[in-house]
Amino acid sequence: GGLHAGRNLDFQDFLLIPLGARSYSEALEMTVEVYRTLGRVLVQHGFEGVLVGDEGGYGPKLPENERAIEMILAAFAKLGLAPGKDAAIAIDVASSHFYRDGQYHLREKLDGREMAELLRSWASAYPIRSIEDGLAEDDWDGWRYLTNLAGREVQLIGDDLFVTSVERLKRGIDTGVANAVLVKVNQVGTLTETLAVMATARAAGYRTVISARSGETEDSTIADLAVATNCGQIKTGSMSRSDRIAKYNQLLRIEEELGEDAIYGVSKLKVLRK
Repeated sequence: GGLHAGRNLDFQDFLLIPLGARSYSEALEMTVEVYRTLGRVLVQHGFEGVLVGDEGGYGPKLPENERAIEMILAAFAKLGLAPGKDAAIAIDVASSHFYRDGQYHLREKLDGREMAELLRSWASAYPIRSIEDGLAEDDWDGWRYLTNLAGREVQLIGDDLFVTSVERLKRGIDTGVANAVLVKVNQVGTLTETLAVMATARAAGYRTVISARSGETEDSTIADLAVATNCGQIKTGSMSRSDRIAKYNQLLRIEEELGEDAIYGVSKLKVLRK
């Protein structure tokens, strides 16, 4: 959705979290199955000729944001995956893109608290474990409200909020905003600064998620970095386009090399809801 697929939806990304997988290779297999099944589900619901967006995800002309969640859940059902147990959902709202004059311009205009409450209601109604950029990058009051409202149950990632910056991350930590940071090496510019951001996050108990960028190449360095830093999560795009597949393939090679020492880390998200 969003800028990644011609603005056909307000929210930018709808992602799979393969919670029930016991290894990376098993998680990858689940991801491929869900991706292909979702394509068939979209066609069955009348969304013919679905193209893929900038990062390989489907870009159907859906009538509303919630419809994307429903289509993913339909794919889970066809594969016999239990929502919230075997597979969960993450969303990248990228809300800065529809934030103007202190309001979020969706089907109706919402202030920061109303936007936070909308996201909290989604997390209650659907198996959503992670929300990225739920509020705009400079809506610190809205972010604080969302964190107080949902931070114990949902991973709240700052991307536009933190921009892989130690200074902005420290401000977030000091003000109790978010509980995770998206880490983009070529956003901050150097590996030294990247590792400083990750160290700052970990010292404060914030999760870290290594991420690719739009307009990627086939360079797979971030796959090595995700394993080397033991961050446990990587966001690198969907199961199409060679620039995305290159990262998944490198992770497969790393898993094979590590053998029995390989640890699959996304299961940490299971403990968010107690």
